[in-house]
Amino acid sequence: MHSPVEQFTIKVLFALNLFGYDISFTNSALFMVLAIAVSCGFLVFAMRPASIVPGRMQGLAEMMYEFVAEMVRSNVGNEGRPYFPFIFTLFMFILFSNLLGLIPYSYTVTSQIVVTFAMALFIFIGVTIIAVVKHGFHFFSFFIPSGAPKALLPLIFVIEVISYFIRPVSLSVRLFANMLAGHTMLKVFGGLAVMIAGAGGVFVAGSILPLVAIIGLTGLEVLVACLQAYVFTILTCMYLNDAIHLH
Repeated sequence: MHSPVEQFTIKVLFALNLFGYDISFTNSALFMVLAIAVSCGFLVFAMRPASIVPGRMQGLAEMMYEFVAEMVRSNVGNEGRPYFPFIFTLFMFILFSNLLGLIPYSYTVTSQIVVTFAMALFIFIGVTIIAVVKHGFHFFSFFIPSGAPKALLPLIFVIEVISYFIRPVSLSVRLFANMLAGHTMLKVFGGLAVMIAGAGGVFVAGSILPLVAIIGLTGLEVLVACLQAYVFTILTCMYLNDAIHLH
């Protein structure tokens, strides 16, 4: 049985070098491109008819659009409208990256900490710039909760600063760890099912149980893939709300 972590190995598809820097096109880059292409293709195909009475595909696309729009409205308010295109793009990219990773012999982009941390760091820097531009030096009042005892202000300020700067770490690790753990578990159970079936036959009672477990775990992974896209997006909305309203 192959190692459960072998599926996360980055493989070079096309070796490229620019000014001494390795910019090779890897399987990770390929599936990031595929996630963008599939999500864009889905939206274009679903909305091409644009009928008053939507079909299944158009209804699904409109439901996803309204789902993210409501997420922005409820967590950021009307001030979040200018940032909706970015948040919707973020949600679609993570969702399709997670779902594409469930296809056998594919690659899960969000199982790489460098990918999730890059997205989280970009969001962290972006919302911080928005907060500083909008509020100026008043932004630093975010680290001092109103009504806090004056004697504890230095300690509270340090804790708030640490918790603020830890955001990109927690945001990236949450997505990365869930996808990594889920796919590793699927690989382990899949290998176990193959070993049992090879030893006693496919129709032996002992080999049916791992197959049933794999079906259940696959359904759970689909749910986790959608849930993690939602969690990453809604936390982005909450961070944006803090930047705009300093709550």
